[in-house]
Amino acid sequence: MKISQKVKKILANYESDCPGTKANLARILMQGRLAGTGKMIILPVDQGFEHGPGRSFSINPEAYDPLYHYKMAVDADLSAYAAPLGMLEAGADSFAGAIPTILKINSSISLLPSGDEAGQAVTGSVQDALRLGCSAIGFTIYPGSNTILEMLEELRELSEEAKACGLAVVVWSYARGNMSKEGETALDTIAYGAHIAALMGAHIIKVKLPTDYLENAEAKKEYIAHKVERDTLKARVHHVVQSCFNGRRLVVFSGGIAKDLKGVFDDARAIREGGGNGSIIGRNAFRRPYKEAMEMLDTLVKIYQGKL
Repeated sequence: MKISQKVKKILANYESDCPGTKANLARILMQGRLAGTGKMIILPVDQGFEHGPGRSFSINPEAYDPLYHYKMAVDADLSAYAAPLGMLEAGADSFAGAIPTILKINSSISLLPSGDEAGQAVTGSVQDALRLGCSAIGFTIYPGSNTILEMLEELRELSEEAKACGLAVVVWSYARGNMSKEGETALDTIAYGAHIAALMGAHIIKVKLPTDYLENAEAKKEYIAHKVERDTLKARVHHVVQSCFNGRRLVVFSGGIAKDLKGVFDDARAIREGGGNGSIIGRNAFRRPYKEAMEMLDTLVKIYQGKL
């Protein structure tokens, strides 16, 4: 595998990491149709854990099969596939080596109340990730939740173990708890959560797309006083990337709730123009019929390639 100059420059930002971790980051960044560009599209399928099978897959019954998602990621020539332990185990042999995988190592369930007490259980291990040939582990944190300090301690321990074994670390940072619903996607809380993930040593940071709303009164004063641009999604993406060590960490943005194709494509263009590193898109892919999902992913790839 020949590594592009763009990817070599990205890898150079991770100055403390061992060759094994950098090699696994390179596997993701040099995979598929976006190989070498510094952009990524990752298919995450952890929604069955989070929301239940009916809410996640009944709209497209083929998606109950774990191999369906592996196939979608491979056929679309994406950068990586992320899922919890059982999903990866179900197709680990059939798709061994076909695409880099990320073991989503903690999860929650919507049967429990969340709100200010939102948390996740550790449902996989670094040894599971190594056994399954994964390139990285994935871990969710909830900045704002009363459980966040414990989550950060869990993340520190698992990150230390993963890096020692040459794995990369992907952090889902979702602002939640002790804030308004609007605050969960406010620019200040999204940027704060992304910065926390960078401070915790994440190699790839996943956040939601931010709105122009500002949640925290003290942060709002600073944003207004220093004229932080937030009128366009492109500008807001740029600010989140800036918050991740001024672009020295890879930042991808979630697809969020199901939306029409124009919305998906407009979001991707804003991510590209704002300096983001790509999309991690699940529900907006696997809830569509296979042919439609593949056409959508093809268009997204072309957007990140700068062709559309």
